[in-house]
Amino acid sequence: MHRRTPIASRAAAIAALVVAFVFASAGPAHAWSNHALCTWPALAPLPEVAQAAPVAAERLEDFLAAEAGALVRVLEDEEQWSRANVPTYPPRPDVLAFRAEGADPPELRRRFLAALRINPESRLTLFVQLKPGESAAGRPTLPDTQVTTLKRSDTTRSNTFLALRPGEPVAVADVLAAASDEPDHGLDVGLFEDNGTANGRQYGFGKQPFGYNPQIEFSSQGPFHLGFFHESWIVYKAAPFLLRTWPEYRIHLYTALARHALRTGHPYWGWRFAGWALHYVQDLAQPYHARVLPGVGVPTMLWINALDLAGLHTRKDHAVALVTNRHLALENYQLHRVRSAWLRHDDDDAALRALRDTRRDAERTWSDAAPRTVVTAIAAAQADALDAALEAALPARYIADPAYVFGTTEPDVDLYRVVSRAGASEQAAMTAMLERLLGDMGRHSRAYVRAVAGSARQP
Repeated sequence: MHRRTPIASRAAAIAALVVAFVFASAGPAHAWSNHALCTWPALAPLPEVAQAAPVAAERLEDFLAAEAGALVRVLEDEEQWSRANVPTYPPRPDVLAFRAEGADPPELRRRFLAALRINPESRLTLFVQLKPGESAAGRPTLPDTQVTTLKRSDTTRSNTFLALRPGEPVAVADVLAAASDEPDHGLDVGLFEDNGTANGRQYGFGKQPFGYNPQIEFSSQGPFHLGFFHESWIVYKAAPFLLRTWPEYRIHLYTALARHALRTGHPYWGWRFAGWALHYVQDLAQPYHARVLPGVGVPTMLWINALDLAGLHTRKDHAVALVTNRHLALENYQLHRVRSAWLRHDDDDAALRALRDTRRDAERTWSDAAPRTVVTAIAAAQADALDAALEAALPARYIADPAYVFGTTEPDVDLYRVVSRAGASEQAAMTAMLERLLGDMGRHSRAYVRAVAGSARQP
């Protein structure tokens, strides 16, 4: 009779819990709710952004018509870089390689999106996002359907989008802010062969490694927005699919496009591509995107699974529910805290101050390795402390009651308001926690944008 080794048994035990988590928690594919609200203050101290002259809005088709020939080489170089440098990278099928010849503008756009392997329905409209509390002042607004492919109604975001005309001047900060939220508007949705889309069957990413729930339309974006690079070896042994996450690929690809556009006289698309890359940098700064089960150590995983194997499933179900709720609770508190500060015009709010804080910027430089060796390393190291802080500071029903389904039990819950009615110690704890996270998010954001701006000045 075949006997499992102790290591194999432990790996199988951990796998059961990890699989349960990543499939049950498909919903929290977002890291931060509304990146633009954080990007504006994070980049405000940068002279490369704050002092930059406005840039002229440019249609994607016009950029492609001007640069199609050069983009053939840019995108081929990127493909070779990803194959050489991104572990578990699924090579782009050769048939999708970008070609410039014999194509009208719509066909160039189709080929470009296919070469990037993003959702072909992506809107890519000319737009900026209105700051909370700011008036449109007669400027034309856009319906959500012109910006996002997602059909869900999410009133907590409360975005207002302003239409841009080709050639219209727009502040670099506004381009970056709007673009930094854009990957959450459907760019990475439906890209796997089991997602039920024609492009998913063509793109070469294979079956979605984890998290796909067809009832949650954005759940398929998870493998591009998460980076589980710092788990225990036994976790990878148990759940090798966790290694199939590719934010590094997205960041490097969009950075190459940004640098090319900035160097060739297309600053609008230069900063918009940079904003896309910035989205993934910011996502990886969120601890729940860098650790699969914050607050649950390997011994606890083993114990939970032992109970599950004995037919006692409650402990595993509870662990999955609680980690998911805490992830969503953090997003909820961050969104409402930051949005409230914008609406009150309270530049001195601790969250906005943390995003602008440059005192430790010298500690951050950018390199191709930074997403793995710096951004997620810092986030993963903070994950257990963050989980404990949420448990200590938030009312138990939101983070310790497995019967509570965050976002469903109370669809309109505002945890910033809830915490504001709590004791001074709970308020202080949540503020300190958010300051640490947003401080790092701001430092990573500035390091990345400095690097892009610096390389754009090079010949």
